Amino acid sequence: MIRATARTYGDDVDTDVIIPARHLTSRDPAFLGSKCMETVDPHFATRIDAGDVMVAGRNFGCGSSREHAVLALQGAGISCVVAHSYARIFYRNALNQGFPIVVCPEAAKAAKEGDPIEVDLAAGTVTVAERRFQAQPFPAFLQQLIAAGGLVPFVRKRLSEQKGAIA
Repeated sequence: MIRATARTYGDDVDTDVIIPARHLTSRDPAFLGSKCMETVDPHFATRIDAGDVMVAGRNFGCGSSREHAVLALQGAGISCVVAHSYARIFYRNALNQGFPIVVCPEAAKAAKEGDPIEVDLAAGTVTVAERRFQAQPFPAFLQQLIAAGGLVPFVRKRLSEQKGAIA
């Protein structure tokens, strides 16, 4: 369960806005987080509290295919993104990095900057200022992948468990 403050943005937030290309010389989440959203919100990194939830409109994460965008959001302290919809490549990059994202058009439309927001990934619910919305929960497999921290840690864990079972 994620309980936090909503940080709201509109439609078509692209990966160049999330993390400008000039900062792609690093993969350090803390560094990338300090530069996250700087072109549209210069104080973003200093006003985010660890665990805040980004809420956006349609086509979040469009643009260049870069996993740095997910790393920047994580490094800034964003715990989850709730959006009307996602660009396919961002959606995949988020899951690969173990970063929870939720598709919930109604919650994305209802949320205002600073609203209290609660996200229950297992149930697929998003509560914005005491209004509950139902999203599609991830299947158990994807919940396990997110809990493991992403695709690589998930696969490592599975291979380790299989190796132990064979021995």
